[in-house]
Amino acid sequence: MRFLVLLLSVCLLNGALAQQKPQTAYSATGYVRDAKSGKPIQGVNIVVIDVSKGYVTAKDGYYVVTMLPGKYVLKFTHVGYRPKYDTITLDKLLFREIVMEDATKDLEEVVVTSEAPDRNVRKVEIGVTELSIRSIRRIPPLMGEVDIVRSLLLLPGVTTVGEGAPGFNVRGGSADQNLVLFDDAPVFNSSHLMGFFSVFNPDVVRDVTLNRGGVAAAYGGRASSVLDVRIREPNTDKWGVNGGIGLISSRLGVEGPISKKLSFLAAGRASFSDWLFALGPPNLRGTKANFYDITTKLKYQPNEQHTITLTGYFSRDVFKLASDSLSSAEINASSTQFDYQTLNGTLRWNYFISKQLNLATSAVFAQYGADLSAPDSANAFNLRSGIWHRQLKTDLTYTPNETHQWQTGLSVIDYLVQPNTRTAGPFSNILPIDLPRERAYELAAYVQDEWKLNANVALLAGLRYSALLNRGPAEVRTYAEGLPREDESVVSRQTYDAGQIYHSAGGLEPRLAVRWSVGEGKSIKAGFSRLRQYIQQVTNTTAALPTSRWHLSDVYTKPQIADQWSLGYFRNTRDNAVEASAEVYYKTMQNAIDFRDGADLQLAPAVETQIVQGSGQAYGFEGLIKKNKGLWTGFASYTYARTFLTMNSPFREERVNNGRAYPANFDKPHTLNVLATYRPLTWFSLSLNFTYSTGRPITQPYARARINGVFVPIYVDRNQQRIPDYHRLDFSMTFEQNPEKKKRNQSSWVFSVYNVYARKNAYSVFFRLNPRSLSDAYKLSIFATAFPSLTYNFKF
Repeated sequence: MRFLVLLLSVCLLNGALAQQKPQTAYSATGYVRDAKSGKPIQGVNIVVIDVSKGYVTAKDGYYVVTMLPGKYVLKFTHVGYRPKYDTITLDKLLFREIVMEDATKDLEEVVVTSEAPDRNVRKVEIGVTELSIRSIRRIPPLMGEVDIVRSLLLLPGVTTVGEGAPGFNVRGGSADQNLVLFDDAPVFNSSHLMGFFSVFNPDVVRDVTLNRGGVAAAYGGRASSVLDVRIREPNTDKWGVNGGIGLISSRLGVEGPISKKLSFLAAGRASFSDWLFALGPPNLRGTKANFYDITTKLKYQPNEQHTITLTGYFSRDVFKLASDSLSSAEINASSTQFDYQTLNGTLRWNYFISKQLNLATSAVFAQYGADLSAPDSANAFNLRSGIWHRQLKTDLTYTPNETHQWQTGLSVIDYLVQPNTRTAGPFSNILPIDLPRERAYELAAYVQDEWKLNANVALLAGLRYSALLNRGPAEVRTYAEGLPREDESVVSRQTYDAGQIYHSAGGLEPRLAVRWSVGEGKSIKAGFSRLRQYIQQVTNTTAALPTSRWHLSDVYTKPQIADQWSLGYFRNTRDNAVEASAEVYYKTMQNAIDFRDGADLQLAPAVETQIVQGSGQAYGFEGLIKKNKGLWTGFASYTYARTFLTMNSPFREERVNNGRAYPANFDKPHTLNVLATYRPLTWFSLSLNFTYSTGRPITQPYARARINGVFVPIYVDRNQQRIPDYHRLDFSMTFEQNPEKKKRNQSSWVFSVYNVYARKNAYSVFFRLNPRSLSDAYKLSIFATAFPSLTYNFKF
């Protein structure tokens, strides 16, 4: 608290000294909003005609234009919107509400990003991409479902271990190293149906920002990236209904004003796909795969200074296999059912103290729970795990002048992790197991300044301090010196009472980004960031299951630390019709986590006996070229990326690959993505998407031995082979209403084909030892054929 008070004092003193100079300038402030939805528009360019000054709106659409007294003409421009002109007379403080109309009839729109035309060149951050929901809808959907997370896989530096796999990987990081935020609330499982769809309803999403290189000092807690998904504002003018009907899932939403100051939004989505399995072959007729989610947002704005929002989200998934293959709970069962839920809530107060000061305070609650069960009477069991995240955070933004923008903030997180609790059925032979809970506080404070040194050079410098405080009740083991950490080497146990702090870890996290403009539409950027991660998902499978174990850093599990250096070149044509960029990065990782050979992570009383920690390095090149204007728009991205881990130890039991470096499970050297959209008419568009990537690493048997008539595989080195390369083509057509025909109701049809040429891409390669066959390798494909879909969307 002293640190925050000191910082505010310095900022206010600098502002006071600046105000001692004679000033006769006035400001025009206000918001820029979309004409139809009323949502704020970020990144709008504001140019003062006949004056060499320009401005850009913030995330909430807020802008400040400061000039000497006089009459001026302001021009507001943004890709996808018609230019807007506003004539003002500055002789006092003005507040102006600017409404911009969609430029659909102009046939020029953003395909990949919702940033301002040259914002990719002018912004200081490196490795940051913003997507609008409108651009995401142009990507050919899987089975008619517009997917937020799947759209990220088209960006350079973002990959996945396979189709239908939960999560995504960014610049050499594992899936749990991504901080996924939904209106400030963390999402611990971003997938529906074991990874087929994302948890975000596209009807409520305003924009998506992925920080994969230059992570701002306000974010922390993960070692790879930050995905910030924002819910749009409810309509404050009139009530409306929107939704969609598809073969796999359907959506319905409602929004509108409750009063002049209070508005409301609610949207639901559900899948009813079990009937598809009932029509399939007999071995699939007992399969269940369904989900639903509900998103709500309540906005109260008594005046322009105060805005209070309450966001809620709940989702549930049920996935049941007709025959057991995923249990991994050391139990033979005829069927396995996964049941997992997410419950999030965010209460946010945004206070515009003045045109220079803005305070945002949030109370966040997030809960994730997963159940794994089998109904067999002799082996009936239920395996339950969960995470509780409670957080208070506050952020203060201070803009003393046009060259500086200060930000500072505090955060407190209260963690409770329930690793796994196994209970037996009424007639079951299974033994119950209740693993001890893990509790900790995560504290953080940061300060950041965006400083425009001159017209060509700007920097973003930040410093974050974070710490984890483990607290009781807990039991900490002591292991014998000179022996590996195993159950047999425990020499004593120390018990700590409830609330007692028994361990702490933390440190500084510097962040720096520099932009140097080297000509019109050209810039060079460099950046460095250090990230610390205190909570991780530990698994010995390539794609983590919903029931995979979460674990807090403690006495034996050190926080993961990632240091990343980035360098990039960005270039736009004069009219911003074509954008090009090239980035290189190098990342080192301390205390990277992997599992021991033969690890049993799910029910181990002490997880430190099943995991190992070591070092890692990741490096790569990312190239992107985009075409933003014309009948044909789209982009092509190429990524070369490598990720290696080294798990070395004095003890043989704690080594992986005999202590030598080996590629991570998600190491894919080459990835190519191409998206093209053709829009000859205002009511029709066609999109094509092609993707190619190198096959991921796998561990194959080196040999096999016959012991007492039974063949046993022999494994030597980890991740030294690869599955076949992956490639796929998707296609979609969108039929919309003609915008020239004014109608109150809006509707559209989307027809798509996923995997057009029915490529049997391998998700995994597994082995069955058969003495009668020389070939014992089999390939598993998730989507082994073309998947057509048809979706009807409506809004009125």
